[in-house]
Amino acid sequence: MHTAIAVVVANMVGTGVFTSLGFQLEDLRSGFALLMLWIVGGVAAVCGALTYAELGSTIRRSGGEYAFLSHIYHPAAGFVSGWISATIGFAAPTALAAITFGTYLSSVFPALPARWLAVGLVVVLSFVHASTHRTSGGFQRWTTTLKVALIIAFCAAGVSLVTESQPLDILPSAAGVSSILSGGFAVSLIFVSYSYSGWNAATYVTRELRDPRRILPRALGAGTLLVMVLYVGLNYVFLRAAPAEELVGRLEVGYIAATHIFGPRGADIMGITLALLLVSTVSAMVLAGPRVLHAIGGDYPTFRLLRRLNARGIPAVAIYTQGAISLAFILTESFETILVFSGFTMGLNTLIAAAGVFVLRRRGSPAAPDREAGDGSRAGTGPEAGPPYRAWGYPVTPLVFVTVTGWTLTYILIERPLEAGLGLGLIAVGLAIYAFTRARDRALSRLR
Repeated sequence: MHTAIAVVVANMVGTGVFTSLGFQLEDLRSGFALLMLWIVGGVAAVCGALTYAELGSTIRRSGGEYAFLSHIYHPAAGFVSGWISATIGFAAPTALAAITFGTYLSSVFPALPARWLAVGLVVVLSFVHASTHRTSGGFQRWTTTLKVALIIAFCAAGVSLVTESQPLDILPSAAGVSSILSGGFAVSLIFVSYSYSGWNAATYVTRELRDPRRILPRALGAGTLLVMVLYVGLNYVFLRAAPAEELVGRLEVGYIAATHIFGPRGADIMGITLALLLVSTVSAMVLAGPRVLHAIGGDYPTFRLLRRLNARGIPAVAIYTQGAISLAFILTESFETILVFSGFTMGLNTLIAAAGVFVLRRRGSPAAPDREAGDGSRAGTGPEAGPPYRAWGYPVTPLVFVTVTGWTLTYILIERPLEAGLGLGLIAVGLAIYAFTRARDRALSRLR
């Protein structure tokens, strides 16, 4: 279970919390509204995590939304979801985290090009996770533990070492409440939702969990709650330490805040530390994401190459494929465009998946067999597994997640139509590829 929690925490704590405050300050200046962003986003993420725990313990198959939507709605919905996960769901966040890693490290060592540092990180971690399960899992647990410890230490230093803090209105006021009801708050939630997007990570390795019914709710719930506390603490320290004018529109907000906390020399050390924290984030996404590609390869003969395992039972081809897509993002796209575009599309993906819990409850669906168990067994569905976990607070918890996510997506359509249009276009391309794949697979089966 510790590895599952580590995957959840590491997937979430990364790019978003260390970069998005600068973009949020362009629309919001109320400290109360800015901190409420992370609380609202955190509550929604916890509700989503509890919902996904029920989905994952009912549909006991690796692949996250790909497995959920295929089982609940239609294989076409699952394929498009897998297409989203394969192209941007993991590859784009991997690229963003790697770019942030390069940006922070390059701030300290200007001679090192940020973009090529990002490329090198993705390449190295792809090889690490294509090695052995023991190396991969151990690396993830240690880097995540280090990450959490350093964030707590940074927050403690920000509170204790800053003698003259910036003015920060953290109590409710008329202006703060008005900001929460504004379009700017809803758009800023997409950055926050992106920061929390890794809460569903453990569902991508469901088949590798001994008891999904017991482990999934604990890993998803505990991991998400821990991250919410860390996020609120970090943003409070950022706002308390550095003037808002210095943070607006800037990517490396953690480095700027560290300059005010520790001074220039200490900020350089902190810049290196923050860069190292992102190694865990990239690592977690390189570990979890390829399981979607692997599942697609098992279901569709056209993509059977992605199903291939190496001698140690690891989907190395899928890992290297996701790595190649991430490198393409790093070398061709701008940071904010990738973030909003991928955040909108992934948000739509998770909204439809979470709504599926109502469909399952209405059907009264029993736990689904795991078609991935290579020995013909039904992994996680024997008598010892017990009935599926039922989401705490149902139907309120899934409704909270669906409502907050839907509200955010609606404002993205209105305020950022280009990025939303790109996301919808990607979905249309996925449907076209599904139609082509099904036709080709049917033709191949007739030839046999």
